Amino acid sequence: MDIDKELEDLFDDPLLDLSEQEAGLFDFPEEMKRVMATKRVQPDYYAQKKPCEDFELYRGMFQQVQKELKEGKRSLVRSSKTSNMNAGHFYVMGGMLVYLAEIKETKRSRNGMIDGRTRCIFENGTESDLLLETVRRNVVNDGYGVTEPNEKEESDFSQTMSEGDRATGFVYVLRSLSSAPEIAGVKDLYKIGFTVNSVEERIANAVHEPTYLMAPVEIKLTAQIVNMNSHIFESLVHQFFHAVQFQVKVYDDEGVEHVPSEWYVAPLEIIETVIGKIADGSITRYSYNAELKSLEKRVFKNTSTFNTKGLKVLKMTVNDSEISSIAEGRTKEFSRELKQNVLNKFTYIDEADNKRYLRRYDVINFVSGKGSGQKSVLVKVEDISFKEGVVNFRLGLVLESVL
Repeated sequence: MDIDKELEDLFDDPLLDLSEQEAGLFDFPEEMKRVMATKRVQPDYYAQKKPCEDFELYRGMFQQVQKELKEGKRSLVRSSKTSNMNAGHFYVMGGMLVYLAEIKETKRSRNGMIDGRTRCIFENGTESDLLLETVRRNVVNDGYGVTEPNEKEESDFSQTMSEGDRATGFVYVLRSLSSAPEIAGVKDLYKIGFTVNSVEERIANAVHEPTYLMAPVEIKLTAQIVNMNSHIFESLVHQFFHAVQFQVKVYDDEGVEHVPSEWYVAPLEIIETVIGKIADGSITRYSYNAELKSLEKRVFKNTSTFNTKGLKVLKMTVNDSEISSIAEGRTKEFSRELKQNVLNKFTYIDEADNKRYLRRYDVINFVSGKGSGQKSVLVKVEDISFKEGVVNFRLGLVLESVL
């Protein structure tokens, strides 16, 4: 093979015979050359990650938060772009628990939100002085907020009978005592079941039943359930823990293969909390985060469902404290000064006598905030009056609150 000849033929290729005009297509404009030649501006300061020298002050806090997450007393929650990050709260960034200990030298960023250097303590014993805007972006894009412990949200695993209630069975949680490596080696492996008889009766023959993995079992939790269909309960459990359903093949006494479906890999404390939330109906507000082994609280965007067709609606913007008082029914009257810029909003001129009268509204739609975080309250108007330059609305029933 003649390499010199091949190179000569290549450069003689007519496709490379470009005209001067065509060759100019590959030239960079002078303005672009100047931009490319300009030295890239480097930031004045980079956030530093370093060992946290006083981490012992925070270690117990992290342990407590992890414990409360596993017990379901705290939940993970997705943060929106409008969420504020507050010092003294916990967040998850990059799959790691972070404590926002301090926000220093705060100022308004270009998007109008508070920014400044932070002191972030990480669960692995390090800390960083990230900008608050960076923390916010990391949490919003690929992280979570961590809710404060709310004792009111705790769900009781057991249920008490009241007059009119009907006992429908017993829910139970079991741990397998199988010696098979593929079963015994799995941490947090539990069966969640439902029986109309006693749990002891149900598991009496466990070593011969594939649903119990053909092995003895240990009862970890049990409680009576009232007013709930067993199929509904089992369906809710399966949907909630579907991502961590345990798959294993077992063989019965006849050698027939089975794949039991009611075994899940999740912390016992989480299972107990979830069963309680199924019992009290609050489970629809949560999902299970298998990666972080925690409950994740769902954030629903409230929307108005009240039909105002045929009603005369006045829309008024108020602040957060005003809308809270209105929503709670504490505000009985609402007034606004009759200025030139709202003259046509509150009044009209009757063509019959060329006089100005107050407009009559059926309801007022009070709104506060903007975007996805906007709140609204719809209130019935009982009466409208005018005195000394002020329009006064007497408020009646709160028809709807979207807060």
